[in-house]
Amino acid sequence: MLPAWAIALDVIVACLLALLLIALWLIVRRRWLTRHGGTFELSVRLRPAKVGRSWVLGLGRYSGGDLEWFRIFSLSPRPLKVLRRSELSVVSRRPAQGSEEFALYDDAVVVECRYAGEPLDLALTTSALTGLMAWLEAAPPGRDLLTS
Repeated sequence: MLPAWAIALDVIVACLLALLLIALWLIVRRRWLTRHGGTFELSVRLRPAKVGRSWVLGLGRYSGGDLEWFRIFSLSPRPLKVLRRSELSVVSRRPAQGSEEFALYDDAVVVECRYAGEPLDLALTTSALTGLMAWLEAAPPGRDLLTS
């Protein structure tokens, strides 16, 4: 029978190895998501009722007529949200305020949108917002686009 210190050492080494593998997977996943370009830092407010809170950091990626959103600290290779261009419109934008400045990426702009008739808050940089607006305006003719 092994002494208690040997068992504890094995558990510690196994935990450290698991943490190393998770960190390595997060790095590989981010590289895999960004390999074709078109990705940008994009945060989403998952619970809009909580002002200044409930922001989740992530990456946005354009894929044809969809905007895919991936949580930054997730092991899943699949997007958590897929926003169709035809159902997304920008209502307004404003600078991050109060606690949002600490919860979001640097230089983030909060963009209030409507997605399938429901409110949706996004936060991205000014240059990424320019790209988002260009992507929305590149929609097929005949689609109404709300901007202000």
